[in-house]
Amino acid sequence: MARVKRGFKARRRRNKILKLAKGFHFDRRRKYKITHETVVRALHNMYKGRRILKRDMRRLWITRISAGAREMGGSYSTLMHGLKKNKIELNRKMLSEIAARDFEGFKAIFNSAK
Repeated sequence: MARVKRGFKARRRRNKILKLAKGFHFDRRRKYKITHETVVRALHNMYKGRRILKRDMRRLWITRISAGAREMGGSYSTLMHGLKKNKIELNRKMLSEIAARDFEGFKAIFNSAK
C-alpha cells in the first residue's frame, strides 16, 4: 500500500494550532502534539477565566454597595429590596460606582429606597 502524506490540509490544521501557541516556550511552541495539548488547556482556562472575572466583579460590586449601606445604617439586602419595591432600576455595577465615588448621590438613592 502506498504511503499517504496527508498534504496541505493537515499542514493547515497543524499551523492553526501552532499559530495559537505564539508566546509559549520551547517544545510547547514547536512540537505539534505537545502544543495541541497546551493550546487546548489554555483555551479552556481562558473560558473559565472569563466566567470567574464576572463572578469576582459582581462580588466586588456587592461589597461596595454593602459598605455604603452599612455607613447609612442599613444593610445590603434591605437596600436592594427597597430599590425593587420602589421600582428604582439601577444595576449593581452603577450602584457600586455611585457608592464609591459620589456618597451624596448614594445617600439620596438610599433614602428613596426606604
